[in-house]
Amino acid sequence: MQHIIRQFTSKEHGPLVQFIKYGIGGGAATAVHVVIFYTMASVVFPALTADDLAVRLLGFPVAEIDDALRARLTALDNFIAFLFSNFVAYIINIKWVFEDGRHSRSVECLMFFAVSGISIAVGTGIAWGLIRWFGLTTTVAFISNIVASVMINYAMRKFVIFKG
Repeated sequence: MQHIIRQFTSKEHGPLVQFIKYGIGGGAATAVHVVIFYTMASVVFPALTADDLAVRLLGFPVAEIDDALRARLTALDNFIAFLFSNFVAYIINIKWVFEDGRHSRSVECLMFFAVSGISIAVGTGIAWGLIRWFGLTTTVAFISNIVASVMINYAMRKFVIFKG
């Protein structure tokens, strides 16, 4: 048991513990993303519909807008949330999950944000399309964005950016 605890409190860990730590850190970054996204989507750049699960569960306000505008505002809300959540993810990744040193700190940071930017662009594109062409709810589209981002980010961070 002591060995497992040591893996969670240091950067010396096996692949399974590393993936669990990545999941925990990703969960924290995702929580930041979700809070900022829904704050933006309900208050600043409205992008929610009455049939959206988040609206039904949490009572967020709804703006009457067409799907084309809602798709654009969802993308904007998502980009703003990304800036904050990706910073949180970077800090957790360098402090707790991965070994740095494969690249200089500045290159590492640039690569981290570039890969995250690509994954968020792919995920946002998927979310935008699901709203624009299929009229799906913002929450369903947002979940698809998260799934795409997680798959791309883990592989690139583990095998390209950090030392595994």
